[in-house]
Amino acid sequence: MTVSTVLIVVMGVLFACGVYAMLERSLTRVLIGFLLLGNAANLLLLIVIGEPGVAPFFGSASPDEMSDPLPQALSLTAIVITFAVSAFLLALIYRSWQLGQADTVEDDEADRAVRERTADVDETMDEETGIEDEDDDATTDFVGLASTPLTVLRSSDYAGLRDDAPTDTPADRPDRGGDDG
Repeated sequence: MTVSTVLIVVMGVLFACGVYAMLERSLTRVLIGFLLLGNAANLLLLIVIGEPGVAPFFGSASPDEMSDPLPQALSLTAIVITFAVSAFLLALIYRSWQLGQADTVEDDEADRAVRERTADVDETMDEETGIEDEDDDATTDFVGLASTPLTVLRSSDYAGLRDDAPTDTPADRPDRGGDDG
């Protein structure tokens, strides 16, 4: 059986519209986008299910005539998950409407600080790429600070270390009773 091209196009449009709606700042549009994504996922499972057949527990049918129950179970699971997340989003929308008379998510001071810090980090990363120090092979940002949680050892630091770990030589092994292997 060939799948109708119309179903594939509709599924693609539902996925595209759902993703676009979820990227908005309004919680209502996020809810609509999530519902579109849930329906697109169910349509994808409907397309994947293949040709309809008899139920798998129907007595004398051959395996080629039976339908696959896995996509049906996945579709039911997708419906339940979509319902639960939609109920949660509706509760969030209702609460935000109670508190602020709007369901739009606004930027706060922390969002603005993160946005400014990201721009500063990009500029400093561009400046740091020109610095090359062959002796410094540390891969942490904490090196050189007073509160360094990591100690970076170089090959010159190993000369003063003494290995006091116990060794397991054949003479030190206890007899385990029989088998040497």
